[in-house]
Amino acid sequence: MCKIENAVLEDLINGFTRSTAGTLTCLSCGKTFEQGEVYPCSGHFFTAERALGLHLQENHPDRFSELLNSGSKYLSLTENQIKLLTLFHAGASDKEIANQLGISSSTVRHQRFMFRERAKAAKLYLAVWTMVEAKKNNQQADLLPVHKGATMVDERYSITEEEYQKILGNVFESLEPLKLKVFSSKEKKKIVILRKLAEQFQPGRKYTEKEVNEILGAVYDDYAMLRRYLIEYGYMERTKDCSSYWLK
Repeated sequence: MCKIENAVLEDLINGFTRSTAGTLTCLSCGKTFEQGEVYPCSGHFFTAERALGLHLQENHPDRFSELLNSGSKYLSLTENQIKLLTLFHAGASDKEIANQLGISSSTVRHQRFMFRERAKAAKLYLAVWTMVEAKKNNQQADLLPVHKGATMVDERYSITEEEYQKILGNVFESLEPLKLKVFSSKEKKKIVILRKLAEQFQPGRKYTEKEVNEILGAVYDDYAMLRRYLIEYGYMERTKDCSSYWLK
């Protein structure tokens, strides 16, 4: 069930979410409706969207009240504020609200103004944060993919193609044939080195330890260290007796 805090504004208002796979989920109770399926109701059959609409009408007709009284920590409202918003939503006039709550009309007008100002601030904040998230997603799209065997994915793997090529030029004497100048202790450089070393092995093929040593030894004198890091960082696997090695 999707938490209301994770839903976008349109979903919060409509009362349901739509997944990329087409699943429609009611935000109030978590009931799901799958696109492409039909749902029986009162002797008739309906599409997922129509069935969801009927479900909301019959089981959750007052979306405003459900959202207002959801108890979410992100909707910090006092009891009086909830009463005011309920009356605003019902279309009551300032005078009617003042009489019902025992306050002055000027107080009602002030509260209406304050709610409007909070809504403006929330929209601006939402716009700014949406742009931050969009920028982050674009940056992540430019990153090199993380290899399948990575044991712990963190900032070490945030490497762009430009960074990758720059590091290759710094740590390798040559790429054809592959000759490592120095094995860096810096994590990003280490990831780049191991990624390049892994390219020297064929996917699906199994190697003896001697074959692995020969391939790595042609790249760097300390082949045992390279072999150990390829295992430790999840680029390669081996049998317990170290008789066979292969790419993950």
